[in-house]
Amino acid sequence: MTLTYDAILFDLDGTLIDTESIALVTGMAAFAAHGHAVDEAFMHGLVGKDEPTAARIIREALPGVDLDAVNRYWRQGFNDGVEAGLTLKPGARELLPALAAPKAIVTSTGRAGAHRKLGIAGIAEVFTHVVTLDDVRAPKPDPEPYLLAASLFGVPPARCLVFEDSETGAEAAHRAGCIVVQVPDIVPSQGRWAHHLAPDLLTGARMAGLL
Repeated sequence: MTLTYDAILFDLDGTLIDTESIALVTGMAAFAAHGHAVDEAFMHGLVGKDEPTAARIIREALPGVDLDAVNRYWRQGFNDGVEAGLTLKPGARELLPALAAPKAIVTSTGRAGAHRKLGIAGIAEVFTHVVTLDDVRAPKPDPEPYLLAASLFGVPPARCLVFEDSETGAEAAHRAGCIVVQVPDIVPSQGRWAHHLAPDLLTGARMAGLL
């Protein structure tokens, strides 16, 4: 059965574009370069978090870390990886043109970084609105980013379908009252906050009645 929604809202990193793998590799290298060997499980704990929250987690786990130095090294490595090109997640290239409803990005990335990634990925023109960390007072998992996106379209959150990869993002969308499709990226999920838990975007779209 095909269902209609008033708006389709997408997380960006790990949902539409493959940046989490770049962040994982460059982040581990940055910590190691500054004397803090961290494992993938530690890095997975940062997925979906805004920068202030991630910084708090890192400082609590690694007392004495020179986070400014780590972040400079990490940012340079990540930026180099992004500039080398961004790969869309499986199904994104097919799904986006097939959606008739207006679309928005809802991301915990800052405004400049979000628009840069959208441009490099070649999908900026698809989205009517881009809600970023700079547009809200309370980032995901707070519902504010998704409530803002729904308000920009003038539609009820319950009429919005959301695609997310992380627990943090899925919680934000669920708490906002949206219908949530979760497509886990590098961190597995039991789908606690999802209405539909899917292995890829196209399967998720079918589960939600879009296709």
